[in-house]
Amino acid sequence: MNASIQEPAAIQSHVAAKSFGFASKFKLLLKREFWENKGGFFWAPVVAGIVSLVLLLGVIATFEIKVAPTIGDQHIVTDDGTRIQMNGLDLKALSQNMSPADMQQLGGAVDMSLYLASTWPFIVLGFVVFFYCLGSLYDERKDRSVLFWKSLPLSDGATVLSKVVSATVVLPTIAAIAAILTMLGYLAIISLFMLYHGGNPVQLLFGAGNPLTVAFNLLAMVPLFAVWSLPTVGWLMLCSAWARRVPFLWATLIPVVATLLLGWITLMDAIDQSSFTWFLHNVSSRALFSGVPGTWLDVVDTSAFENINGPDDLTHAIGVGTMYTAFLSTKMWLGALAGAAMIFAAMRLRRWRDEG
Repeated sequence: MNASIQEPAAIQSHVAAKSFGFASKFKLLLKREFWENKGGFFWAPVVAGIVSLVLLLGVIATFEIKVAPTIGDQHIVTDDGTRIQMNGLDLKALSQNMSPADMQQLGGAVDMSLYLASTWPFIVLGFVVFFYCLGSLYDERKDRSVLFWKSLPLSDGATVLSKVVSATVVLPTIAAIAAILTMLGYLAIISLFMLYHGGNPVQLLFGAGNPLTVAFNLLAMVPLFAVWSLPTVGWLMLCSAWARRVPFLWATLIPVVATLLLGWITLMDAIDQSSFTWFLHNVSSRALFSGVPGTWLDVVDTSAFENINGPDDLTHAIGVGTMYTAFLSTKMWLGALAGAAMIFAAMRLRRWRDEG
C-alpha cells in the first residue's frame, strides 16, 4: 500500500528533474544575461538605429529647406547620351529616361545605402560586446551575487558558456534584427521623399534594389561574427575572471605593452619586422578588436574586390558568398581555438577565485 502511494511521487520527482535538465537551465541562464544587461543587449542597438533615422530626417529637412529651392533649370546626361531637362528635383522625369544599365547602377547604389543605413546597430555591437565580456565575471564577484548563483545547481561551465553564447550569438542576432528594422525605417523615409518629388519608390527602391537580400546578408553575418569574435570574447572573459580590480586596464595594457615592447625590440634589430607585424595582426589586434563587426575582411577572399566598377559590383563583393570565405582561413580557426582555450581557463578561474 505504501509502495503504491510513494510510486507516483517518485515518478513526479523524476519527471520534474528531467524537465529541468541542462537545456532548461541553460535557457534560464540566457534569460538571466538578457534581463541583467537589457540596456546593452536591447536598447543600445535599438536607440542607435533610431538615432540614425533621426539624423536622416535632419539631412532631408536641411536639403528641402536649403538645397531644393536652389535647384533651377538644369540638365542631366545619361549613359546612352539622353539629355534630360530638369526643373527642380523631378524624380519621375529622371526615372523615365533611365536605361537598364542606369537601373543596375541605381540598384547597387540602393543596396549600398541600405548597408550603410544598417551599420549603426553593428557599431554599437562592438562596444557592447567588449564591455559586457569585460564585466561578465568580474561584476558578479564585485557585488557578491556570485554567491547566490553558485548556491543553485548551476555549474561554472554552464554559467560561463551562457555568457559566451550571449556575446557571440544573442547580441549579434539582436543587433542584426535592429539593423533590419533600421533599414526598413530608412526605406519608409526615402519612399516618402521620393513620392514627394514625383518618384516611384516601388521602381526606384524596391525594384532596383534588393532589400530582402540585404536583410538576409545581415542575418547571415551572425555565425561569422560568432566564430571570429572568440579571441576577443575569450581574452576579455579571462581578464574578467582573473583581475581582482580594474579588469579594463589589465585587458588593454597587457596586449598594448607587449606590442610596444616587441616594437622596441624590433627597432633594435633583435627580431625582424615580419615577427612584429605577425604579433600585431594575430595576437594583440585579435585580442582587442575581433568583437568589431567587419574586421574579418582581413581574411576573406579579396579576388571579389579586384574588378569593382561601381556600386553594383561592390554589393556583390560584400555578400555572403565572399564573406563566408573567411571560414576557409586558418587564421580564423586558430583564433577560435585560442579563444576557446581562454574561455575554458575562465571557467576554471571562476571556481578558483570564488572558492579562494
